Amino acid sequence: MRGLGGPELIVILVVVLLLFGGKKIPELMSGLGKGVKEFKNAKDGKDEEDSKV
Repeated sequence: MRGLGGPELIVILVVVLLLFGGKKIPELMSGLGKGVKEFKNAKDGKDEEDSKV
């Protein structure tokens, strides 16, 4: 199975932009970043309090 190349990524980005609009994308990326951070903390066994210190 081959990986995604440049043209495929551009098509995916255009579709996402059309679906969500330019104003929603930063909110989606922020939510995604928070989710990844929470997942990593949960995987490592850290509490929210530990990450704030």
